[in-house]
This record gives sequence, structure tokens and C-alpha cells, in this order.
Amino acid sequence: MKIYTKTGDKGTTRLVDGSCVEKFDPRVEAYGSADELNSYLGLIFSLLENNEQLNFSNTSLRRLLFDMQNNLFVVGSLLATVDPVVFNKLPQLDPEETTHLEKGIDAMTSELEPLKNFILPTGHVLSSHFHIARTLCRRCERRTVEVANHEPHYEQVIMYLNRLSDFLFTAARFVNHRYNTQDVPWKKK
Repeated sequence: MKIYTKTGDKGTTRLVDGSCVEKFDPRVEAYGSADELNSYLGLIFSLLENNEQLNFSNTSLRRLLFDMQNNLFVVGSLLATVDPVVFNKLPQLDPEETTHLEKGIDAMTSELEPLKNFILPTGHVLSSHFHIARTLCRRCERRTVEVANHEPHYEQVIMYLNRLSDFLFTAARFVNHRYNTQDVPWKKK
């Protein structure tokens, strides 16, 4: 199978269900944002290789990233279809995946000082990477909500993305904590 199909040469693309849309369609923006986030999580996954310092509650942060990447493929495929029959035949996000993120947030938070201020997205370099992933996740969530305004069956996807951005924010703080790097408070002028 060739990697190039030439079907997009005129500014259109085919969705999972076979329908054709313009490349700037909100749905393409949504699943493109999921792909962008997934790629960035892949970078963080690679940076965490052989890093046991960021394990918590018998869980590897790296393993959780791998699960998130797989879940984002599910998100992307769900966003890449208009046909509800095809949508229902695709792999779905298990609500337990959102619960799994919440448990990770709670475990990391148990080691952190309570937040008293807004913080700047900085600190240890790995923390900064998690903050970038968080912003990519928020964009994906916004684009998904735009699609979901016309199609209500994306409720689980929206919940997952919302919790994922919370997880990534907490992971950024957790990395700073484990590397003895202070979160940097926002200084109001």
C-alpha cells in the first residue's frame, strides 16, 4: 500500500465512514488535534524511557502515557466519522479510562502541596513538556466540543479529554515535585 493516495490534492479528505470533507472541516480539525496531542505524548513517552523516578502508586507514568496514546487513536477514529452506524461499530472509549485518569490525578496530587496561586507553565523541562501537552489537549477538547454541538454521541470523548488535560496539568506539577523544582507562581502586577 502506498503512503500517498493523491485524494487530498484538491483540499479534501476521506473520513472513516467514506464521506468526503474539506480539510478545514471542524471534524478534521478535531481529529487532527487529537493526532497532534498523541504525537506530543509520544515525545514525552520517549523522554521518560528508563525513568523510574516518576512512578507512583505502583504505576508507571510512562505506561499511562502509552494507554493515553492508544485511547487518542480511539478518539481520532470516532471524530473521523459522520455516519452514526459506523460510529457505533468503531472501538469506543470505556468510561473506566476516565476513572483511571482520575485515580492517577488523585495519586499524584496526594504528594503535592495544595495550589494557592495560578502557576506558570514552566519548571523542569519534562514539566514544561507536560504543560505543552495540556494545552494541546485543551485545543483538542475545544475542537471536539465544536463537533459535539451537532452530534451528542461524543459525551464520553469530551469527558475523557477534559480529564486528560487535568491529568497532564497534575503530571507537570508532579514532575516538578519529584525533581525538586518549584512550581513558579504567576505574579500579578
